[in-house]
Order: sequence, then C-alpha cells, then structure tokens
Amino acid sequence: MNISSSPPCVRTLRLKVKSEAYSWLNAAAMEVNQVWNYSNETSFKALNPFSGQGKWLSAFDLDKLTAGASKCFERIGADTIQRVNAEFATRRKQFKKAKLRWRVSSGPRRSLGWIPFKALQLKRKGKSLRFSGKAFRVFQQDFLKDATWKCGCFTQDTIGDWWLCLPVEIPIEHSVAPCWKVGLDLGLKRTVATSDGARIEADQFYRKNELKIAQTQRRGHKRQVKRIHRKVARRRKDALHKYSRKIVNQYQHIVIGDVSSSKLAKTWMAKSVYDAGWGMLKAQLLYKGQQAGRSVQIVNERNTTRTCSSCRSLTGPKGLYMLDVRVWMCTECGVTHDRDVNAARNILFAGRCPVSVSGNESSNAVAEPSQTYSRCEAGISELRLAA
Repeated sequence: MNISSSPPCVRTLRLKVKSEAYSWLNAAAMEVNQVWNYSNETSFKALNPFSGQGKWLSAFDLDKLTAGASKCFERIGADTIQRVNAEFATRRKQFKKAKLRWRVSSGPRRSLGWIPFKALQLKRKGKSLRFSGKAFRVFQQDFLKDATWKCGCFTQDTIGDWWLCLPVEIPIEHSVAPCWKVGLDLGLKRTVATSDGARIEADQFYRKNELKIAQTQRRGHKRQVKRIHRKVARRRKDALHKYSRKIVNQYQHIVIGDVSSSKLAKTWMAKSVYDAGWGMLKAQLLYKGQQAGRSVQIVNERNTTRTCSSCRSLTGPKGLYMLDVRVWMCTECGVTHDRDVNAARNILFAGRCPVSVSGNESSNAVAEPSQTYSRCEAGISELRLAA
C-alpha cells in the first residue's frame, strides 16, 4: 500500500556504447588525460612555488587558466574541460593530496578511458545520441525514453568496452512493508542469515571459476581472463541486487551488523570476503531502503555470536578455533542455537537498544571474567588440590 509520494530520486543508467564509436572515444579520452595532467601539474606548482606563499587552486581558478584551450583539441570542448577541472578539484580535496596520480594514455599501465560532460552536451538525435559533433548508438535505448539526465560521463572497462553513465531522475513512492523488522548477519559460508531463520548460502562465484581463470592465465589469454572476471562480478552483483530488493520489499525496519570487509580482507579469508560482497550488499540496502521509505540501521555486532538470544549470557563459542561450531547450547538456559541465526537475532536486539551517550549505562549481557580473575581462580583450585 502506497502511503506517500516522494520527490524523484537520482539513479545512474549504465548503457553500453556500440563498437563503431570506440576509436573516437579512445582519442577523446587521451585529450581528457592531457587536461587532467595539466591541472595536476599546475596545481602542484602553484602550491609549491619557488618563492612566496603557495596557493591552493580551486576549480574556478583552473577554469580561468584553461580558458580557450578547446581550440587545441579536436574532440572535447570547453564544457568537458570544466568538468575535468571540477572533478580534479573534488578528488584532490577528498584525498587531501597536493598531487594526484597521472592519467596515462598508453602502455601497460594505461588509465581506463573517462570522458565527462555536462547535461546540455549530450542530445538526442533520432535513435542515436550526439556529443561534441559525434553520433553514438547505445544498447537498451528504451531506458532513455522520457528521461531527463544530469552531468554524466563515458567510461571504459578493463576489456576496452565503453559505457554511457547517465544520472536520471526517477519518481518513487514510499510504501509499507508486510513485515516489520529483521536482523541480518553477514557471513562467509552463508552470505546472509536473518533473525527469522532464513538463510542464503554463499554461491562462491569466484571460487567456482578460480581453476578456469588460472588455466587461462597460464595460456597467456589476458583478454579472456578479464572477461571471466567481469562475468563473475556481474553474477555476484546480480545475486546481491535480487536479495537486497527482496529484503527491502519484505521488511520495514532492517538492522545489519557493522562487519568490516576491508579489515578481514587483510587476513587469510580475503578471497572469501571479496566473494561474499558485504560492502556491496550494505550499500544496496542503504540506498534502496532510503528510496522505499525503509529504516536501515547498522549496529555494532560485537559478541553477537557468543551471546544467547534468550537469556543474554555470553556462553557461545569463542575464538578462531571454534568457528567450526555452527550449533551450540546455552549452559545457562539450555536453549540450542544456530550460530548465524542467533547472531542475527542479537543484531536485531542491538538495533532496538538506545545508543549509549556517556558509556556508563548497564548492559543486559553478563560480563566476561578478566584474565587476572581467571588466573586467581586457577591458582586457588591448585592450592585446594595440593592441600
């Protein structure tokens, strides 16, 4: 049931460009790289002059320095040059660096093609699109019907195919989900376990193609290896899109743990962590939940695996050597738990609890004994046995 109509949201359409325009786009990408490298070098020199105080050039300053430079290029215009300057200023501020990486146009370390543009530069012309005097044809043109886009770009993937990325406004309507709340626990053997007992097994998209990738690499087929990697990434993204859409359509309040994929990727579980796609799933739940009027909350999942969801005591398996224990029984209340489902229920419980401000609030969970206390108890036991 729809309850309200909200302002339109912005989504990015990614449409593949037909191959007859690849040579033109490759040449235009080289010109964009020249503008980027000029802005990079000029900004660094302005910040570190031979004498006097340095100046941090803004996008407006770079636009003034590159005024009239469009006469030196055959394919890109002044609007594209301004978009490159704006993007360079934004990324330099984001990474807080005086000098960014160069954009390389040739060689084994060549940068992937990128051509930004403003909304007025891309126009419809029959069944094709026109940009800087060049007509382009894209697949799935029906997505552009009655669409109003903003500043976009042409991007190139590792295989060499070009894609048109267009942010378009799409009207959305908020609705009420049939179920109220759910907790999600992210894992490796099971990608997601819910507090309702549902589980989605990890498909292991990369693991299934790992042998094929290794054989293709040994034969020296680099382009074929890139195609396999792209296929794996697409399958993983499609599966996560379907599952996140199912969760958003079914539940109103979604609580998920704050497991860090970037930290676990530095361990021996790196391949499995990347194959699970935790970060991608979180991002999809966040923006899909916002568009659908859902409440998506990320909470601290510390001790959610060990805590009994019935009596809140810390009696579950602990440590890396206990990861094989998937079902355990609470010694306090005698309830048997599935490890992942119990963690999902504790995550849902953490989403209901108010966040501590001063840090002095009491907890419902039983505190774990300290190491000093454990050593004292062990010493007393030994003395009693000796006596």
